[in-house]
Amino acid sequence: MPPYDPSAFPPFAVTVDLVVLTVRRHALCALAVRRGEPPFQGRWALPGGFVRADEDLEEAAARELAEETGLHAQSPAGPSPVYGAHLEQLATYGDPKRDPRMRVVSVAHLVLAPDLPAPKAGGDAHSARWAPVETLLEQDDALTREGEMAAPLAFDHAQILADGVERARSKIEYSSLATAFCPPEFTVGELRRVYEAVWGVALDPRNFHRKVTGTPGFLVPTGGTTTRQGGRPAQLFRAGGATLLNPPMLRPEV
Repeated sequence: MPPYDPSAFPPFAVTVDLVVLTVRRHALCALAVRRGEPPFQGRWALPGGFVRADEDLEEAAARELAEETGLHAQSPAGPSPVYGAHLEQLATYGDPKRDPRMRVVSVAHLVLAPDLPAPKAGGDAHSARWAPVETLLEQDDALTREGEMAAPLAFDHAQILADGVERARSKIEYSSLATAFCPPEFTVGELRRVYEAVWGVALDPRNFHRKVTGTPGFLVPTGGTTTRQGGRPAQLFRAGGATLLNPPMLRPEV
């Protein structure tokens, strides 16, 4: 067998793309950046970039998030994360034609966090914004203010975003991941609005309260109350130790 010759194989690059989701004004929103360089210069895209030779995938994802937006996220295995952000690997995308520059394989990551501050663009990102996921996914059918067709997300980012949204929607059914969208202490009403925003449905408040407070290990009372939602004082909770919910919070059929 002849010795291995790296030059005999065409080069390819590895990138990370980030699906960063939060709930703002009762809507599930994703982070989008306007590309400052070719290809797709001027088009909206998911934050991300090339993986450096000396870093692993998770390090690259955290670095790109900070460089392009000024936001920070850490994995559950790390210390207490900034903003309570949750970072996990989503999927790998390797269509040979997904990037016009060269063969590029992207490892997408999902980031979930409470209502985050306005993003600050950096790196090669011209600008950054939060946008409702439905707006971003339907951009190719939308009209701009000038009456022209709005450009879809760059690369295959619409597919990556759709996959990330579906991952979030399915995981909050059987895991406690919905609490990652909440501050450290939250009310049942605030948690319900997370489920409503992620699933895109309205839930019965009494039935929801009964389910979440009756699920072992899901929520733990803090002993405090708040009136930040208006009306009577509401009991505050924090996330319990359960990672899997039994019984699960099944998504209503729309």
